[in-house]
Amino acid sequence: MRTALFRSLAALLAAGGAALLPVAAVAAPTPSPGATPVTRAGTSFLTATPITAGQPVRVDASVGDHLYWSFTATAGQVHEISATVTFPKARSGASTWTVDVFDGLRRRQACTAGAQTPTVDGKASSVALGCTLREVRPWAEPWSADPLPGTYVVRLSVIDLPEPDLGAPVDVDLLVGVVADRGASADDGELAAPLVPNTKAGTVLNAVPTPDPEAADEGDSPADWLPDLGSRWIWTGIGGVLAAVAGVVGFALTRRPRRA
Repeated sequence: MRTALFRSLAALLAAGGAALLPVAAVAAPTPSPGATPVTRAGTSFLTATPITAGQPVRVDASVGDHLYWSFTATAGQVHEISATVTFPKARSGASTWTVDVFDGLRRRQACTAGAQTPTVDGKASSVALGCTLREVRPWAEPWSADPLPGTYVVRLSVIDLPEPDLGAPVDVDLLVGVVADRGASADDGELAAPLVPNTKAGTVLNAVPTPDPEAADEGDSPADWLPDLGSRWIWTGIGGVLAAVAGVVGFALTRRPRRA
């Protein structure tokens, strides 16, 4: 009787534990069949190379480069970024690498799993990085940093290394995958527009103002070219008069009288 009871409890605990396992533990990103590999990377937020989920990335870079890619996320998705940096040559010491993810407002997003900032020995041939993001929400409070639908930017870089290793060649493999897609949830709200980086912060104004045709027909009056009188002009004029008077008085005092 007790044996049967213990077996039932063990089965219930096993089922409950399997239900509580994170999504990233039972799923991993895989390349999409027929996806075209990406062989380049951007060097800043504005030049980040666009990629899609399941599109493999393989680029040749140098130690010290900051590599940027961007992808689009919708509500209900959970993304996982996996990257591998391969070192063709041995290095002089250990180095620390990092993969960071930013949303459309350039807010750094937290990783729930993965080796986001691993340290590798100088004799190692490669280092693996990973970051599992939180589920994208359809809306959030303005003060929060919750992930929202829009464009996300991935940055891969080295943050600590011996100076002689700068510029050494490396091979970078990166993949962004969707490990879960629950769709839009009943979150009692919806984002008005996806968060997209602002690549056009402003417009350039013309240096020369466009003339008004109606004003040109009327002609310029004499008062148009006169400066506006103000305290600056008044004090400038008074200062000029006082300077002239002081010059005349000084000349009169220092001038020597002529002898008869």
